[in-house]
Amino acid sequence: MSSATRRVVIGALLTVSIAMGAAAALGYLGRLTLVYDRHPGQPLAIRQEVPGPPSGPPCPIDARYLDEQPEGLRPDVLSAWNQLVGKAREQGVRLCLNDGKRSRQQQQAEFDEAVRKFGTEELAARYVLPPDKSMHVHGIAVDVQPIESAQWIEKNGGSIGWCRRYDNEQWHFEYDLGYASAGCPALLPSASGS
Repeated sequence: MSSATRRVVIGALLTVSIAMGAAAALGYLGRLTLVYDRHPGQPLAIRQEVPGPPSGPPCPIDARYLDEQPEGLRPDVLSAWNQLVGKAREQGVRLCLNDGKRSRQQQQAEFDEAVRKFGTEELAARYVLPPDKSMHVHGIAVDVQPIESAQWIEKNGGSIGWCRRYDNEQWHFEYDLGYASAGCPALLPSASGS
């Protein structure tokens, strides 16, 4: 191997090493998101940056709430949501999606508002998590209103993979296909776990 070829190889190895180190550092700092491509050949959005609808029409059965479109939910979650809505409709129950997918920026705004309302980040996190911890940002959580509809999901949604997660939020459900076979996990006291 000539000295020129050796320099090119060493340069290429150094470049790859630096790039891998930078990627690792960005991943550790939460600035780089690596996502498993469940649908090869299709464009893959970085879900944390996909905004959900900022609002929606009033819920037809209780105008105090919104009824957003389920935009931005992961494809498997959207399919499970549609299945849940269909099952509810068959039983004469209407579900209003009061809040679904949020981008990191939308979640940060929600969290900041909760901090203003409750006075501290610790108290706010009992109801609204910061973006790095929120399942709304990942596109797997929904808030359903009115409470009667949420209660129907709690009784009937587990078989599809929808489970209520927090004792203090009757409206918050998260999807995981594993819940359909393993059952819903125990409720946490709040979003912060306390």
